[in-house]
Amino acid sequence: MHINPERSTRPDYDLLVRQVASVLEGERDLIANASQFSALVYDTIADLNWAGFYLTVPSKKGEGQDLLVGPFQGKPACARIPFGRGVCGTTAVERKTIVVPDVHAFPGHIACDSASASEIVIPLVKNDKLIGVFDIDSPTPDRFSEEDKAGLEAMVQAFLDGTDC
Repeated sequence: MHINPERSTRPDYDLLVRQVASVLEGERDLIANASQFSALVYDTIADLNWAGFYLTVPSKKGEGQDLLVGPFQGKPACARIPFGRGVCGTTAVERKTIVVPDVHAFPGHIACDSASASEIVIPLVKNDKLIGVFDIDSPTPDRFSEEDKAGLEAMVQAFLDGTDC
């Protein structure tokens, strides 16, 4: 687990939203901004072991769509996740944020890192199109509160507003 002593257990999400806009200012590229965004989240929010993107791509089987790993911080991750599978795939289908207090209790959870205990996945929807999902894992059970959900959704919106997708 990455530990930065400057991280607080209670993030100032209003400040973080402003930091997202500042970090992305002047750049609209999806991959560049996703790289910067995942690094910002991983470095400023406490008690995480993975933070990153899965981007929507055509399925290898030629039917439907998958999520393909994009820019992230943390250990190597699952490369491809079918829509509807695990927390990320379910978020992609439902297009709503899913907070999972105990990943081991989530039906079909995909364990890319056995140290992960809780997870939040936020859909990336721009102009009514699903671009992908932003996934955050923690080694602590029940890590993500309603405050975290609202704050992280606001950060993701700032990312989407500052990025061409």
